Amino acid sequence: MRVLGIMSGTSADGIDVALAGISGAPPEISARIEGHYHVDFPKRVREAILRLANGMPTIAAEISSLNFLLGEEFASAAIAACKHWGVPLNAISLIGSHGQTIYHQGNPTRFLGARRPPSTLQIGEPSVIAERTGIPTMADFRPADVAAGGQGAPLVPFVDYLLYRDAQRGRVALNIGGIANLTVIPGGAAPENVFAFDTGPGNMVIDALVEQATNGRARYDRDARMALGGRTIPELLARMMREPYLRKRPPKTAGREQFGRQYTEKLIEWGRKHHAGPADLVRTATVFTAFSIADAFRRFILPRASVDELIVAGGGASNPLIVAQLAAGLPGIEIVPSSRFSIPTEAKEAFAFALLAYEAYHGRPNNLPSATGAKHPAVLGKLVHGQKR
Repeated sequence: MRVLGIMSGTSADGIDVALAGISGAPPEISARIEGHYHVDFPKRVREAILRLANGMPTIAAEISSLNFLLGEEFASAAIAACKHWGVPLNAISLIGSHGQTIYHQGNPTRFLGARRPPSTLQIGEPSVIAERTGIPTMADFRPADVAAGGQGAPLVPFVDYLLYRDAQRGRVALNIGGIANLTVIPGGAAPENVFAFDTGPGNMVIDALVEQATNGRARYDRDARMALGGRTIPELLARMMREPYLRKRPPKTAGREQFGRQYTEKLIEWGRKHHAGPADLVRTATVFTAFSIADAFRRFILPRASVDELIVAGGGASNPLIVAQLAAGLPGIEIVPSSRFSIPTEAKEAFAFALLAYEAYHGRPNNLPSATGAKHPAVLGKLVHGQKR
């Protein structure tokens, strides 16, 4: 099958579309990436996503309207990607769309005076995608894992295990998107030996500080230019490293609920009180991302598994300061980009959701309970049939 994976992450910077050629079934599955395409969100759309994801006041009509609008955006991105590659839509068998997360709480809380179960919400109406493209669309992957007692995340570890398992070498697959998440795959691991979790913020806090400092002229710190022009603030870094989430044992997930607008506003306010410049805040946040990942290794990974390679993907893989700090903080572990495995760093998660959709389409479980905390393997995803063109 040729499958499109569509991904929009917590940074909400745009849509990644990956074209995957997939055949077979685990453990003899064959998957290769045939193309990658990226389109930025229109400014007004991104602002609406971030407003909702950061917990700003809204009404049901806004969520419903944005759900359908994002369905149109995802469909347009899929059509544009196929046109760019010269691949006709009728050559695509399936679409896997992650959707846009606007709320994710993996742990029980209080609601209406009682204990509230975990919940998650991704929008980007798959019926619109299927109708506009004529391609069956698999979406809404996370709720089935939550219903099975899991946290609904991380889901990519299932794919990491298929792609990176090795009979001898212990590997960790690290994706540095808005949130940084990793998958630990010991040498010769069976699925139940794999574990995964979110380490904390990836690019989320850095991006927010850059946008604030540039009045929205820049969305991220390209090549760490702003960070490299600043200095690390030891007092603030130490304060950030005391964040309770870092000490919480896996399985665990993080998002804007922990490291979104309110978290960034506190950093900016601290900077004002202590006369810290914008570049200093950005550099400190960048170092914090790397330090929190290395801290997760020391607390939760190295006591349990031997690690030979760290395979890095996501936008943060292009940040030289993050990569340099990881190399310094994890001596003896080889750091390699996912592109060494023929997967462009920026296409990894879109490619993953193509694989997750393929497995769900065939009725096979596509979560790793050891990663999400689910009580059992489950088939994640809901299928909407399109009218074939």
